[in-house]
Amino acid sequence: MDWTSEGYILSVRKHGETSAIIDVLTPDRGRHLGLVRGGVSRRARPVLQPGNKVKLSWRGRLSEHLGTFSVEPLTARAAELLDDRFSLAGLNSACAVARECLPERESHPAVYAAFEVLLANLDNHDIWPALYVQWEAGLLSAMGYGLDLRSCAATGGNDNLIYVSPRSGRAVSASAGQPYKDKLLALPSFMMGEPMASREDVENGMALTGYFLETRVQWGVNKTLPEARARMIEQLAKL
Repeated sequence: MDWTSEGYILSVRKHGETSAIIDVLTPDRGRHLGLVRGGVSRRARPVLQPGNKVKLSWRGRLSEHLGTFSVEPLTARAAELLDDRFSLAGLNSACAVARECLPERESHPAVYAAFEVLLANLDNHDIWPALYVQWEAGLLSAMGYGLDLRSCAATGGNDNLIYVSPRSGRAVSASAGQPYKDKLLALPSFMMGEPMASREDVENGMALTGYFLETRVQWGVNKTLPEARARMIEQLAKL
């Protein structure tokens, strides 16, 4: 059995003396692992970096087997960001969250498409942090835990929605949420279609999506969010 696609390297780990097992995100095969023979060689190492886009050919005797990948480089995104610590932290976080939160071999084309848009804009600090939050929100939806930001959970109205209920994942208006504001999560305005995003908005957005990723997606498999995500938020605070 074999197939060909393209995708992004999420992680690489050495296997044996000369090979590597790579975890990739593809549009049609989802997150998929495979063995790359010679994957730790000097020639292969620059290609097999998290965030790089590659052409993939997978072959295995049975579909459930690990199988082997043949890999050709398409875009060296990791190398382009080596001198930008903040954007590199965003790249590493996105790859780690995709690896940890997406089930293996389950196709999610919308998550892949948003991941691609995010990576394409990582060199723009004014854009990518908000895109990152929206990508995580889309990942939540793909996993069946989408946030409902259409109307207030208490009143049904859609005016002045500034909170999210940690219990239901639904939006809450300023007036309805005022008595419980210490228990609610902040809803950043850019997630409601506003064009600009302040650093505080982005931090609130990352706290919002991070809360639901950890308590809904990761809780069920007894995992926490990857350390790379915390490092990205630390870098954001230093800007």
